[in-house]
Amino acid sequence: MNILLVTNTYLPHVGGVARSIDTFSRSYRQRGHRVMVVAPRFPDMPMREHDVFRVNAWQQFNASDFSVALPVYPGLSAALDTFKPDIVHAHHPFLLGMTALRTARYRDLPLVFTHHTRYEQYTHYVPGDSPALKRFAMALATRYANNCAQVFAPSESIAALIRQRGVTSPIAVVPTGVDIELFATGDGQAFRQRWGIPGDAFVVGHLGRLAPEKNLQFLAESIAELLVRLPSAQALIIGSGPSETLIRAVFAQHQVADRLHIVGVLQQKPLADALHAMDVFAFASRTETQGMVVTEAMAAGLPVVALDGAGVREVVADEKNGRLLQAADTKVFSAALHWVAGLSGRGRIALQQQARATAARFSLAHCADMALDHYAALREARHPADGNQRPEGEDIMAWIRGEWSVLKSLAEAGDAAMGSASIQDDKEP
Repeated sequence: MNILLVTNTYLPHVGGVARSIDTFSRSYRQRGHRVMVVAPRFPDMPMREHDVFRVNAWQQFNASDFSVALPVYPGLSAALDTFKPDIVHAHHPFLLGMTALRTARYRDLPLVFTHHTRYEQYTHYVPGDSPALKRFAMALATRYANNCAQVFAPSESIAALIRQRGVTSPIAVVPTGVDIELFATGDGQAFRQRWGIPGDAFVVGHLGRLAPEKNLQFLAESIAELLVRLPSAQALIIGSGPSETLIRAVFAQHQVADRLHIVGVLQQKPLADALHAMDVFAFASRTETQGMVVTEAMAAGLPVVALDGAGVREVVADEKNGRLLQAADTKVFSAALHWVAGLSGRGRIALQQQARATAARFSLAHCADMALDHYAALREARHPADGNQRPEGEDIMAWIRGEWSVLKSLAEAGDAAMGSASIQDDKEP
């Protein structure tokens, strides 16, 4: 198959969506499929990329690390004519997501949408953030999903949530797969030596974009409290982003800044080495749809201490492969980390074994096969037009249908945003 993936975030941007697309793309190509990614330009992106079409974008939008695609895409239509996609897979409901919808309508192709993100949790990146904007974001994602032939939810929690919000298109749970072999081994001791972390230290780790929506002040407070309580403990954080200054300030306030190691963005083997330098993985975000870094940590044999939330509760089993905490209380979180540190050797090995067994359920091969099965079913169910040419006048009608779908979604989302319903009424299952 020729698979078209359309996204507002892609490498070298650091984030779950970009990593998900990269992971699936590599797996599809290994199975003999062609993949074309349509994405905005980002700072420091590779000079040469295979089957990636970059569109002009406003980079570092609103002082963030996101790029916002500009509305004109010279050369895209010709590139799609050459590529001849069989499936259009959108990874966002807005900006380039609307381009994906137009493309699918105009070319009479099945449209798939992965509901990666709880968009109402990210409106602080947009000037004029408000409750109405949050309602608009939720309504737009719902109406976009209902324009699709198939919706992928990264977890059962998100599948239930979007059904509650009114998605009626078929929903399949297709998590982003984890490269089990990559994370199964790593040289943690060498990584510790490189960063001056004692070999006998109890290392609390975290991986992810360092951004406000990730609840990082809470996480930093919890880990810093543990470091005060446990002098042998150290903190290892992988990632970069606008919240790095805040994290450093929290550790300085607790006078444990000398035991904090923020090592920036790591990929492939250096990332695996860093995970193997940890003893426990800490995760406090409640804006996730899957929490892919949690399964990556478990693939490295790490028990996870996390706050309960969508996408996390499907992975973390309390006192089986880590701790799943209901209360957002730094003392409770710190105590859970201390519980892991205090386990006997046998107890910690049991957690590690359960973590690896959990990660195996999310293997990249299994998740990629699930996605490809859905693509194949959609292609087989499609009724292609006779021959290679559209009937006279059909091109303009296809264009009109595509534009109508876009305008209808925007109008209905706008109506919902201006309604009286509060986002507080949206209860997570």
